[in-house]
Amino acid sequence: MRKQIGLTLLEMLITVAIVAIVLTSVAPAMQTILIQNRIIAETNELSGIIQYARHHSIDQQVDTIVCPSENFTACTTDWNDVKMVFADVDGNGARGANEDLLAATSAANPNNELSGPAVSLQFEASGAVNTPAVIMLCHKDKVDKYARALIVSLQGRVKISRDDDNDGVHEDNDGDALDCG
Repeated sequence: MRKQIGLTLLEMLITVAIVAIVLTSVAPAMQTILIQNRIIAETNELSGIIQYARHHSIDQQVDTIVCPSENFTACTTDWNDVKMVFADVDGNGARGANEDLLAATSAANPNNELSGPAVSLQFEASGAVNTPAVIMLCHKDKVDKYARALIVSLQGRVKISRDDDNDGVHEDNDGDALDCG
């Protein structure tokens, strides 16, 4: 007699059942990890471009602006658009034909929602910003545990929100939980 090699139908069904059980228990955790990673990546990208603008304004001793834009020529108030950085050489607060685009980010991920100040962030030659700002990033499901905020102080320093009380939700500078509602 020859030795049989392979799986029986019963062995295959048991394997499929085990895989199904593992996937149903792991899939929700993977979804949470993916959402958190997308939000953290977008927060880091925005933080990096704001810090770049501040350093450029200090190094070049020129007002530098960070703002959302639809077409890289005019600023908008929708922080879900791409963000651009330019040196405001003529001091009018708008990007002119002779003002080079220094840096830009991608548009917000369609699964995320960004909200920020109604004005552009304008860094002065000292590194200070025209107005302190909070830029909030939420997931489209508006679950507070995914919320993150970038806090730009009057001195131009950028701080990313933290969960100081370990309740799973990040807080702003005042210790209030971020609310995506």
